[in-house]
Amino acid sequence: MRNIAVILAGGTGSRMGGPVPKQFLLLAGRTVIEYSIDTLCNHPAIDEVAVVVHPDWRGRMEEIVAASCREKLKKIIDGGNERYMSSLNAIMAYIDEPDDTNLLLHDAARPLVSVDIIDRVTTALVRHEAVGVAVPSTDTIWEVHPDFDAVEVGRFVARIPERRLMWRAQTPQAFRLPLIRDAYQRALQDPQFQATDDCGVVRKYMPGTKITVVEGSDRNMKVTTPQDVAMMDSLLIKNNYSSVRQ
Repeated sequence: MRNIAVILAGGTGSRMGGPVPKQFLLLAGRTVIEYSIDTLCNHPAIDEVAVVVHPDWRGRMEEIVAASCREKLKKIIDGGNERYMSSLNAIMAYIDEPDDTNLLLHDAARPLVSVDIIDRVTTALVRHEAVGVAVPSTDTIWEVHPDFDAVEVGRFVARIPERRLMWRAQTPQAFRLPLIRDAYQRALQDPQFQATDDCGVVRKYMPGTKITVVEGSDRNMKVTTPQDVAMMDSLLIKNNYSSVRQ
């Protein structure tokens, strides 16, 4: 059984509103994506690492890879216009691997993924064919619907799920290669297909598959806004980068 970690870095920076994609922003003097590269390349249970990047930023990614000197980092894969296309391109890049190959799909925008999280994911993969990372929600979650009956269209609380059942999804999300391949093959036949994450694709198109959940960490946060960058930068400097390396 081989564990291949794929870092999804196909975004172009449009949501951050800046000229540089968030995976290439600097955190404590290093690019966001370098932290994930280091953590995954240094983990003994990871056999190979690949990066998916938008073609417009492939040159920058090649510079980072060349400077990293990581022997495990084998492939730079072109991403697509949508996130799911990046996952699909990664799957196709390894389509000829044996059926017992595992793919760990990790968002480059989560640079503080820890060794412990990777431990939990790879351990779970020994027995399970689909593994997600999540943390329990500390907030009450509302399901909110549009209120078309109001004088002006607003929103109303439609349902309040039990908080103990609500978990916030993180990455990596990991799968046996045949499972995630077949899930995407089915998804692409659906004209209504939409996806925000890979576990969602498996959940919808391979409904008989149980997705095992292992616990993540509040530190495994996602870079979404400039404020997130500033907070992570401060955290890394304060901890002398140890939050990722240990």
